[in-house]
Amino acid sequence: MMQYNVKVDAFEGPLDLLLHLINKYEVDIYDIPVSQITDQYLTFVHTMQELELDIASEYLVMAATLLAIKSKMLLPQKEEEMLEQDPEFEEDPRDELVQRLVEYRRFKEAANDLKKKESSRSLLYARPPADISEFSTEDDQTSIGDVTLYDMLAAFQKMSRRVKDKKPKRTTVQSEEIPIEDRMNAIRYQLQGGHKKRFSDLFSEADRGHMIVTFLAVLELMKTRDVACEQDQNFGEIMIFEREGKASV
Repeated sequence: MMQYNVKVDAFEGPLDLLLHLINKYEVDIYDIPVSQITDQYLTFVHTMQELELDIASEYLVMAATLLAIKSKMLLPQKEEEMLEQDPEFEEDPRDELVQRLVEYRRFKEAANDLKKKESSRSLLYARPPADISEFSTEDDQTSIGDVTLYDMLAAFQKMSRRVKDKKPKRTTVQSEEIPIEDRMNAIRYQLQGGHKKRFSDLFSEADRGHMIVTFLAVLELMKTRDVACEQDQNFGEIMIFEREGKASV
């Protein structure tokens, strides 16, 4: 199968992914269940690698850090250390990570507040509104939807497990190279005319190569702002539709 390298700007770093998992599973940031979060984090990283997405080495460094913390919490302390150490001041292997996460969350919330203030301030003018349409860009007027890349990865994981469960134990696989541009055009054709489709409906074929190319085609269409995605509720079905103003194929 052809190799595709897709870089998506939605990746903000390993701490952002950890916060996403903490919020998703509604756990206390000061009492992180390291085993559960580590397993989920590694699942996301493995999925990124399987899809051949361009991920930074810092994701792998964080994976190693989580595994080290998990190991420290699983290994029993030596009896001598337990006798010498005051239980009230027992060092928690998670302390440094928690401090980094809290600080990152603080800066992220501050950035969101500044962005809201910037948006509010942009609505204020010192003179009557003027026609500035010739200076505006299409990106300023529309968005790609409220679905994050993490939501897309989670949906792909769910789809992969479903296909794997239905796949026969023995099968003959024929390797066929599928140009990503062809899949992008096919998806555009399915969405033209204002039609909405469920994310799962795009995977009409169970072939692994077809699934990966389809997923990467959707990411490229989101990146080029040809399509938008929305999700009504957490863990709900992701809907994909063509953005207004885009020419049909």
